[in-house]
Amino acid sequence: MKTIQQNNRPVLSQTENNATLWIGHLQTETNDHLGGQTFLCPSEGLVNNIQVYSSSVQQPGDMALTLHEFDPSGKTWGPVIGESSISLQKGEDSRWVRFNLQPVSLKKDAMYGFRLESPNAMIGIGEAASRASQPFIFGNEWCADSKNESGNYFTYFSLAFKVEMCA
Repeated sequence: MKTIQQNNRPVLSQTENNATLWIGHLQTETNDHLGGQTFLCPSEGLVNNIQVYSSSVQQPGDMALTLHEFDPSGKTWGPVIGESSISLQKGEDSRWVRFNLQPVSLKKDAMYGFRLESPNAMIGIGEAASRASQPFIFGNEWCADSKNESGNYFTYFSLAFKVEMCA
């Protein structure tokens, strides 16, 4: 049997990490904290994974990622076009975590977004706060909670993330 090695190539990455966005559920609260990132796809192809930077695992558990088409003018998330979940344990801090996806076709210059949530963990995701007078131009960071699920969008913040396509 012949094994075919699949190579991935990053098409978009933002690796700066100077702040933290918390995703999940604190046992002392009733709110779930949600977060995500929108992005303009720079090329056409099949995305098979998205990575985020885990800066801290305060409470271990499961985290889910959903991938959506995104309408920036109406700030609306389309239906789920890809999804994955992982389980994070204590000590899985300061590392990239990969959400493997069934390959999903993305179009060049189309807007997409991914959302992160956890019903039972509290995970710190690395983010960048822009130090420049210019906002991030590829998309917006999004954060919300279960009391305000529409959330807020930020141009001067971005999650630390990588989008990889099949080569």
